[in-house]
Amino acid sequence: MSKIPGVKKNPKRRLKKDDITVVDTKAAKKAVVATALGNAMEWFDFGIYSYLAVTIGKVFFSGTAGSLQLVFSFATFAVAFLVRPIGGMFFGMLGDKLGRKKILTITLVLMSFSTLCMGLIPSYAKIGNLAPILLLLARLVQGFSAGGEYSGAMTFIAESSPDKKRGFFSSGLEVGTLVGYIGGSAIVTILSYILGPDKMLDWGWRIPFFIAAPMGLIGLYLRNNLEESPVFEAMNEGKDKEKEKGLIKKVFVYHWPQLLKGVVLVLFFNVVDYMLLSYMPSYLNVVLGYGETVGLLFILIIMFIMIPIVLFMGYISDRVGNKRIILSGLIGIVILSIPAFKMIGSGSYTTVFFGLMILAILLATFEATMPSMLPSLFFTEVRYVALAITFNISVSLFGGTTPLVMAWLIKVTNNPMVPAYYIMAACLIGILTMIFVKETTGKALRGSAPAVEEKHEIADILENPQEAIWWKEEKVTIDEKIADSDNEK
Repeated sequence: MSKIPGVKKNPKRRLKKDDITVVDTKAAKKAVVATALGNAMEWFDFGIYSYLAVTIGKVFFSGTAGSLQLVFSFATFAVAFLVRPIGGMFFGMLGDKLGRKKILTITLVLMSFSTLCMGLIPSYAKIGNLAPILLLLARLVQGFSAGGEYSGAMTFIAESSPDKKRGFFSSGLEVGTLVGYIGGSAIVTILSYILGPDKMLDWGWRIPFFIAAPMGLIGLYLRNNLEESPVFEAMNEGKDKEKEKGLIKKVFVYHWPQLLKGVVLVLFFNVVDYMLLSYMPSYLNVVLGYGETVGLLFILIIMFIMIPIVLFMGYISDRVGNKRIILSGLIGIVILSIPAFKMIGSGSYTTVFFGLMILAILLATFEATMPSMLPSLFFTEVRYVALAITFNISVSLFGGTTPLVMAWLIKVTNNPMVPAYYIMAACLIGILTMIFVKETTGKALRGSAPAVEEKHEIADILENPQEAIWWKEEKVTIDEKIADSDNEK
């Protein structure tokens, strides 16, 4: 970073033994489980709503024509993405002021409560227009709380992990995504098979939503028994509360380069994610003409297979670096997307499966690394809110819109290869952006001292502190900018 005219740079403080945090590995593992459960909760809802979209349309929008019921059902689902950035800023500010643990507990309770309420809402046949209004309110609460959930979970795990194992521990968060979606989808499929369409429409559709209550209680218990992240506690020692004001302003004024990088990282990550896990079943059915259950079954099997792949790549990323793993995934998608989609459209189920697996393995490179890469972009004092703004704005604009954009582009162009070109374009932008992203694997988080797993690692860091304290120069420069701005006022 360039030196600021008129501001004398402070000397770099020497790293001391007491600065280095020794992470409790057991506490870090508990943090992964407790935070991954919240992420599973979000995607559990995503899975059950997606699989029950037709039924929900009939229950809550029976006063409209049959063709519009599904449209209104998905529109109600999509509304939640509009409030995610607002929820992210709200909970992000609180998370940077009050602590990660407290806010993650609140967001989980709100998510589980709103999901439970959806299962309790009477049908349109009983209360008329009030039914879809209550459904919309429940979805708004879900979206608002989800805005602070994932970004907070990434922050908490990254700050609770030793620097050299941050990739592996953080990859557990995306395992929660896969498990939640698999659980939600599987439950709806099993219930539909056992109960049949009539009973599912009458009362069976409510059962998956009721499961949110025990899941929320388990998550509440786990999160209440967590310790606050050691990085946040270290930052809070002797902290001047006056400096906590104007966090969002600080993010946009002093951290905007990292904000832009984060938006692009989330862009290509979520475009590929939503393309494969959300849009692909519809693509296989509507565009390519495969049976409806074929696409759903393929995606469920692929998500099962992805779980160990994500964990393995998270483990490897701690050894070769996040940046290399991400770049390999980006280059792989640019090169292999067209062959993969050709295989998917081949008509042979075996070839279709291997085409999907190519995309799944490449997606796993992002799922394994992004939960540790994204938190490392920002300093501790603004990490939660900056990450919440970055993630939710990008997801709302690019990730959540992917299925809709794909359906429209294919209709306009009549070209089934459009999805391949779309993810290739997103990943080309990602390759250009990664040039400006620093490798952070194994290094201290910005604005924080190094975190180690064993005490004997402290001596190694003190002998060669340059790599461990790279964050200090940037932090001093940011502080100088803020001080210079305050003096001008």
